[in-house]
Amino acid sequence: MQLPFHPFEVMAKPIGARCNIACSYCYYLEKQKLYPTTKKFAMSTEVLETYIRDYIAVQVAINRPEIDFNWQGGEPTLLGIDFFQRVVGLQKRYAPTNVRIVNAIQTNGTLLDERWAAFLKEHGFLVGLSLDGPPLLHDAYRRDRTGGATHARVMAGMELLQRHDVEFNTLTVVHRYNAESPRAVYQFLKKVGVRYMQFVPVVERLAGNGCLAAAPQIDSDAAEYKVAPWSVLPTMYGDFLCGLFDEWIKEDVGHVFVQLFDVQLGLWMNRPASLCWFAETCGGGLALEHNGDLFACDYYVYPEYLRGNILEKPIGFLASQLVQVDFGREKSRSLPRQCVECAFLFACNGGCPKHRFLATAEGGAPLNYFCQSLLHFFKHAGPRLQMMAKLVGAGRPAADIMPRRFGRVSASAYADKPGRNDKCPCGSGKKFKACHGSMGATK
Repeated sequence: MQLPFHPFEVMAKPIGARCNIACSYCYYLEKQKLYPTTKKFAMSTEVLETYIRDYIAVQVAINRPEIDFNWQGGEPTLLGIDFFQRVVGLQKRYAPTNVRIVNAIQTNGTLLDERWAAFLKEHGFLVGLSLDGPPLLHDAYRRDRTGGATHARVMAGMELLQRHDVEFNTLTVVHRYNAESPRAVYQFLKKVGVRYMQFVPVVERLAGNGCLAAAPQIDSDAAEYKVAPWSVLPTMYGDFLCGLFDEWIKEDVGHVFVQLFDVQLGLWMNRPASLCWFAETCGGGLALEHNGDLFACDYYVYPEYLRGNILEKPIGFLASQLVQVDFGREKSRSLPRQCVECAFLFACNGGCPKHRFLATAEGGAPLNYFCQSLLHFFKHAGPRLQMMAKLVGAGRPAADIMPRRFGRVSASAYADKPGRNDKCPCGSGKKFKACHGSMGATK
């Protein structure tokens, strides 16, 4: 089997775009149109076994001690527990004993019951639960197919996960409505016991035919599209990130984990990005449809980005094709001059290519829709991210940034590390070397 040029992961869509609810902003529901003759969207046993067998083989060949399987949709729980029992059985059949298999499933939570919770716990599934905040904010766009609210059903699903001690995180879509309330969203999630949070901004453009616009690289004129009404505006998203950060940093560093902040701290410490949006290149996260079709990325499930079918060619070969490698490298090649000259390029790398559709003054490569948002966030949170990076570099926990642990130190006071004989910026009156400059110091 030909090996990929770089490690890759797959987001499997075993039920395609089929879902039991109809979120207004869902970009994936319309993917059913790619398969107009399909009556039943469900991954066959042949596709499932081929995927699990070949994916494990490739990951073992590149010496990965842990292999991640990501199951999304649509709504994957529509397939029932029996489908995922087959998943676990096939993984046990094909995985060497020295390799750890990790399953993650993204769900809207409305179909979870006692049996589901027990299964997820027994087999160590990590659950991503879609939750957009308190009832009014969540139900603004996350409605069922009859227009009914879904929040209460999601919360019932969360309570089951908590009662069965299932590991889970929440995925909050930041949209036009909840973006105005970062504190309400964060405090609600925290109050109901969420410790691991993801926040994903939504922006989609509507094409003339009423469908969502395709990926920007294949648009000859992005001006012909308009932003969908649920899309978060750049200024709103920037304010949301700043408000969220201010809530988190007050007392939750090291206790509540926000994916974006964790990723950014790593980047400010000169470490590689752990999220593709902020990485220098991409192309390592492909999407697998229910029938075995493999696409370049979850955001690029369009005919132009179909890499082949895993029943016809091995998944390792499809993921290693030059066209896919070039797809990933194009992210850095197509940066507009504004990005190349930006002081925060290290923390952004131009963002996700799917969001690059704003015209620039020089008329060259398009700019990311969220550029303004991220600039606002970097300028606001940057000094404290830099402070945390220096704390960790000095052998201290990032949580020492919090006022209750590090004194009421301003962000600017620690932006440049004090000298050993200078007074510590925490306000203790001690020399820095005898206080927070000491590798083993405690307060």
